[in-house]
Amino acid sequence: MFSGDTFKNIRVYWLAFVAYWGIILFGYDTGIAGGVVSQPYFETSFGLVNADGSINKSKDTEVSSNVVSVLQAGAFFGALGSAPISAWLGRRLTLIGFTIIFVIGAILTTVAGGSRGIAYIYGGRVISGFGIGGISAVAPTYVSECSPKNVRGRITGCFQIMVAIGVMISYFINLGVGLHMANSPNVWRIPFGFQLVPAGLMCLGLFTVKESPRWLASKGYVAEAIANLAYLRREPYDSDEVRREFAEIEAAIREEQEARKGLGLKEAFLGKGNFVRFVIAFVIFLLQQWSGQNSVGYYAPQIFSSIGYSGTTNSLLASGIYGIVKVVATALFVFFFVESLGRKASLFISAMGMGITFFIIGAILKTHPVVTPLAGQSAPPPSPSSKGMAAMLYIYVCFYSMGWGPLPWVYVADIFPTRTRHYGLAVGSGSQWLWNFVVAKVTPTLETDLGFKLFMMFATINIGGMAVFSLFLPETKGRSLEEMDIIFGSVSAESREVFIERALDHSEVKSQPSIDNQI
Repeated sequence: MFSGDTFKNIRVYWLAFVAYWGIILFGYDTGIAGGVVSQPYFETSFGLVNADGSINKSKDTEVSSNVVSVLQAGAFFGALGSAPISAWLGRRLTLIGFTIIFVIGAILTTVAGGSRGIAYIYGGRVISGFGIGGISAVAPTYVSECSPKNVRGRITGCFQIMVAIGVMISYFINLGVGLHMANSPNVWRIPFGFQLVPAGLMCLGLFTVKESPRWLASKGYVAEAIANLAYLRREPYDSDEVRREFAEIEAAIREEQEARKGLGLKEAFLGKGNFVRFVIAFVIFLLQQWSGQNSVGYYAPQIFSSIGYSGTTNSLLASGIYGIVKVVATALFVFFFVESLGRKASLFISAMGMGITFFIIGAILKTHPVVTPLAGQSAPPPSPSSKGMAAMLYIYVCFYSMGWGPLPWVYVADIFPTRTRHYGLAVGSGSQWLWNFVVAKVTPTLETDLGFKLFMMFATINIGGMAVFSLFLPETKGRSLEEMDIIFGSVSAESREVFIERALDHSEVKSQPSIDNQI
């Protein structure tokens, strides 16, 4: 797991660690809302209870879907808006800006309650979502552009580990406040206020890292780009490794500039070899969102209640265990298998495993329907069939974590050239948040109306859509970012080699950067 390369790339790992605090926010924000709105004190405080003390089911479903889904609505626009901002300001400054926007939204959700009604939560979630959307698009681009190809999949894949950690933390914070502060506004103020911790750490950490060498090179800041590349690789600025990698970067940029001189945004999207990449970026996240994971992730307490884990404590505890399993499974895959198993095989095995486990859950729920306790009755212990379905959900998230969880972000960050990578990640992230919004909005209604058929629907998408789609994807494991143009037909291998040799011969590596950045 930890070789000499790990310590050689320690600065890249630190950069990823800092940038991915924002991804902990991504996971935390997506996991926190479902647990908050299921707390009885929240339901009472925001008018979701009838005069007789029963839950107003239609209003509860509406508020639940709104609180969860307005985050995705804001994030969709944040992700799309991040592309031109990131191209103009650079990756690091863009991340700082979106983090500050996120903090404003987090403060609004935290102070809601009393005279400040549910509108504060809705507004805060939209603003937080805008910040999260921008972070989710820019952070993978930034990390991918700074990572060497031999560990890029592992480092970029840490994105999903951070998402899983954020989700897990959200489940246990909800469980903690539900057990110890169930009858106070702390059931939403502590969960929403905790967002400020990772946001603050990220904002401070971004002042300790360097700008992307690839972005600097694309803007013509050659000396600074070489200095940053040498710093990240812990090599002298004139070493063969740095010269070769920078020559590849320069060759890819010059090829694009020569081929697209005088052409604008239309060519960036529709140029040779580009359109198919944008289609992949859009579809891969569409399928990821309809895999069923986000329905379980956002509404874990409600989903576990639907399979027999009734009562707030039972459902929140089962959700917390689900979060732990997801973190462990994702970490094992990213650190041990992502670079050995490959992208294509991992996505196929992952989709098949998810589909099979969901078919099993649907079949058990059909043959052993859950009996909901009447109002006032204590929650019974989960039945053997409920325990079996919970076990299948835990196995399901293991399969999700070995493919369709981390790999869409890795794959989309892999396939775009420098000039269009921020657009590619923005389209991918925008697709992710668009379908994220749709899934979050409709899941409470689907869960109420479909019952066991919900799991059958997701199983069909897993096998019929995701497994089949993965078979048509080109493999990118072990290939440099600059080689993706060859894979997708934008340029031939022969002409790329000519560009590299020319860049090596006339490289501006001889223009020495400052000595402080050479170590």
